[in-house]
Amino acid sequence: MYSFEIERPATVEEAVKALRIEEAMPLAGGQTLIPTLKQRLAMPSVLVSLSGISAIRGICTDDAGRLCIGAGTTHAEIRDGASGFAGLSEMAANVGDPAVRNRGTIGGSLANNDPSACYPAAVLGSGATVMTDRREIAADDFFQGMFDTALEENEIITEVRFPVPSKSGYSKFEQPASRFALVGAFVAKFTDGVRVAITGASESGVFRWREAEEALAANFDAASIKNLSVPAEGMIGDLHGTPEYRAHLVAVMTRRAVRDAK
Repeated sequence: MYSFEIERPATVEEAVKALRIEEAMPLAGGQTLIPTLKQRLAMPSVLVSLSGISAIRGICTDDAGRLCIGAGTTHAEIRDGASGFAGLSEMAANVGDPAVRNRGTIGGSLANNDPSACYPAAVLGSGATVMTDRREIAADDFFQGMFDTALEENEIITEVRFPVPSKSGYSKFEQPASRFALVGAFVAKFTDGVRVAITGASESGVFRWREAEEALAANFDAASIKNLSVPAEGMIGDLHGTPEYRAHLVAVMTRRAVRDAK
């Protein structure tokens, strides 16, 4: 590690101001950033801790019936507080290990947009809206590619607003050491259709599997997608699995998510 300053703002406005300092970086739960600092892959002069901003923590329901989750809310808090949204609650219960679940935050995960993270699939798969200190961004517009989002410089995620589906499920084939998803599938059934989002598989990051969405909208049953598949081209290939293996897992995990949806 090396020397740096740390700012502890109490409001979003103070955080935005602190981030204007040269070489400043935001610190949410630190589950990605701290290991990055230890490896000297990032060397900010100032860390701006967001953990003291009470306005971006907590879970509530708005007038439209959406589940509104503050960006500073931890995975463990979402596990316990999103019980009315089964897919999201169960997904949060299986992120990382207890240490990660009690420190990591939804906002930090989304801002980092790791290609194997679980939350991007939940946000894209439910058609959520990402709120920032400046604007609101639809899930379909937020994810731009691997580790890339629509966030502008010094823009802070403040809240995520989830439409609550009638049924939802998440299934992932995890790397046993990190518990990241080699492939994860999030499915959500609404009155006007079905959304399916896949994480961990593609070199372009999280994506919607629209062919499966169409089939499941007609019949929300795992059998309706048993003959569907995605091409291996563009899938991640590494020591954990070939592109063909990940393409195979996309179909398997999606069927399991549908089967277990509630």
